Amino acid sequence: MEWLNEPSNWSHSDQRIIVTTAPKTDFWRMTHYGFIRDSGHFYFDQVSTDFVVDVQIKGNYKDLYDQAGIMIRADEKHWIKTGIEYVDGVQNLSAVVTHNYSDWSFTPLLNPPNIFQLRVERCQEAIHIAYLDEYDRYVPFRMAYFPVKQDIQVGMMCASPQGNGYEVIFDDYKLTKKAIGNDEY
Repeated sequence: MEWLNEPSNWSHSDQRIIVTTAPKTDFWRMTHYGFIRDSGHFYFDQVSTDFVVDVQIKGNYKDLYDQAGIMIRADEKHWIKTGIEYVDGVQNLSAVVTHNYSDWSFTPLLNPPNIFQLRVERCQEAIHIAYLDEYDRYVPFRMAYFPVKQDIQVGMMCASPQGNGYEVIFDDYKLTKKAIGNDEY
């Protein structure tokens, strides 16, 4: 795995990665705010197949828009980030889909789990985002279009757009590659 915007403070052991985000980091393109940010932290693998990626996330979110989750990326203009985003003191399940311009969908987690389990699956041009609920069932959150491209980057993402940084822990990251068009994993 390799970093885009490697944080100055991070460590890993076995199945755990701990990151302290740098201040004023984010991924965003144009919509509503008019700016482009490509400064968030992204630890990724190159993938040329369909896949399923799972990770457990625990963050000490404290400032507006603190975020952590999974990202897939073709280039700086085509990417998806999804996971927790902290807004007005509430953890939100969030997804930003970017094709030149970013969109943002989110829903508040009124009883957020201590550890948030996230799954992203690529089936050709479709990206399926789901989270594990309190009954240990994966609940679909969003399906989004992502262009079929041979090589894309997939991995863990975190950022602190407004704050001075925070600590996030990623546990049990698992990337399972699948044959293109194969729904079995």
